Amino acid sequence: MTAKIFIDGEHGTTGLQIRTRMADRRDVELLSIPEAERRNAAMREDLLNAADVAILCLPDDASREAVRMVEGNNKIRLIDTSTAYRTAADWAYGFAEMDKAQAGRIRAARYVANPGCYPTGAIALIRPLRAAGILPDGYPVTVNAVSGYTGGGKQLIAQMEDETHADHLAANNFLYGLNLKHKHVPEMKAHGLLDRAPIFSPSVGRFAQGMIVQVPLFLDDLNDGATLESVHAALTEHYTGQDVVKVVPLAESAALPRVDAEELVGQDTMKLFVFGMPGGAHVNLVALLDNLGKGASGAAVQNMDLMLSA
Repeated sequence: MTAKIFIDGEHGTTGLQIRTRMADRRDVELLSIPEAERRNAAMREDLLNAADVAILCLPDDASREAVRMVEGNNKIRLIDTSTAYRTAADWAYGFAEMDKAQAGRIRAARYVANPGCYPTGAIALIRPLRAAGILPDGYPVTVNAVSGYTGGGKQLIAQMEDETHADHLAANNFLYGLNLKHKHVPEMKAHGLLDRAPIFSPSVGRFAQGMIVQVPLFLDDLNDGATLESVHAALTEHYTGQDVVKVVPLAESAALPRVDAEELVGQDTMKLFVFGMPGGAHVNLVALLDNLGKGASGAAVQNMDLMLSA
């Protein structure tokens, strides 16, 4: 049977990317709302309740409203791409590769919270080391990242691309979240298995898509005599058996002169690197992904496919 899919917010950046990924598929039927009617609550409610899976590409409050619209409908299943439910106990976290059991949780869930782009990279690096006992309780984790400007949606895209825009941004790279209270921090803490909130410093570059997330670590402050090699081995072991997250071999990483934030644009995969010197005192863990791919729309489609395979 063809599954009916409704993208609530299909005219936004994430929604459009999801539609593009499903444009040639014959196993799903896309229910659509005209852009002029996107604020028509009655029409949205009808389409939500007619779907087998609805993907919410909305601000937090609008996502909560959409969830209320389907509370009495036990047939529909939801994927939410906002931050509203990413740490909610009754929502499955939509990062299937996060651990060995997570794909099964997503497959069985009625409600799935799609991860944020920055947290996808940070959790991918941090969680395996916490699970392996390498990253100790209380370690002062820092996460530094740069994203393509499409992560900020249509408003930021217009500010970056349109020189006539009243709030045009001429900067080639800028930091934000300067008060260190970014909305992604609780998600990183919860799903990174951290007992202490990380310091998160995000930035935006003058490129449309792509992302680099960095987590530098002092090896002497890790457990069990951690080394460059043992950290890499823990990541490699954690991600065996799947083909979405690739841990780059140490020799390949050591030969790289640079990492290009745009390398995985248009792909729904992620690369992880461990940089440092053998016998050195530090490592720099790096995640590379498309902020609209594995960091948003690509992940939503992956989660949808898992849910439809149940």
